Amino acid sequence: MLQFMKGSENYGEVKISSLLPTFTIVQSGRHEFVSKENPDPIDIELAEQGLRLAREAIFSGRYDMVILDEINVALDFGLIDLERIIEIIKNKPPELDLILTGRYAPLELYELADLVSEIRDVKHHYYKGVKAREGIEY
Repeated sequence: MLQFMKGSENYGEVKISSLLPTFTIVQSGRHEFVSKENPDPIDIELAEQGLRLAREAIFSGRYDMVILDEINVALDFGLIDLERIIEIIKNKPPELDLILTGRYAPLELYELADLVSEIRDVKHHYYKGVKAREGIEY
């Protein structure tokens, strides 16, 4: 799993990964939030670095699955060019399962995908001012 826009050990998937011996997570982001309107140059650089690492993993022949966590958000924030992702999807090894996660997936990716699912907030305690809780949200 390559995580875009994440750079903290406080994510549940990072914490649990030590229990999964064949599962590797690489983070490509900072701990700070990224400004959609004005991303810091380091955020763009880290996303580019993440994309290079993802590309290496996808075409290495070492994995049967690669997860690009929050890549759709990185696309929406303009940190990565959509055409580069489309090229990767079209040329990936056929035996590799490639999973793209995150909100705001561009419609162009729907056509290339074998499966598209969506999770949406119907009600969330965050909107009432309740902060994220350890063991629940992270």
